[in-house]
Amino acid sequence: MVKVLVIDDEPNVRTLLDMLLRFDGYDVILADNGWDGLRLYRQEHPDVIVLDLKMPGLDGVAVLTQIRRVLTGDSTPQAERQVRALGVTEFIVKGSSLRLLQETLKRLFEVPTPANPGHWVVIPPM
Repeated sequence: MVKVLVIDDEPNVRTLLDMLLRFDGYDVILADNGWDGLRLYRQEHPDVIVLDLKMPGLDGVAVLTQIRRVLTGDSTPQAERQVRALGVTEFIVKGSSLRLLQETLKRLFEVPTPANPGHWVVIPPM
């Protein structure tokens, strides 16, 4: 079963994604902040991370930086370029259709990819 880690500080977003992704057959792990997300990433080794870029404390770019162990700038309008440079394969604007998220996850696991530690679906702030 594909394991998805959702890191988002908004409880309603986490609940919605948890219900949607479980219904689609994914094993879902939830984190309400960047620090917990990073801990769960190291502990659970998810296949996919759904990551909010704008969170208090350790934001999404900082989480991704820790995962990739490289330095980047802060979360600005250039966030998509920053996170793509860190290996993000998909970038979905938060507030987009949930069907888009479902289709993206399905596509990620239908197509074989080269040796890669995982995929990230990054959801930036609206």
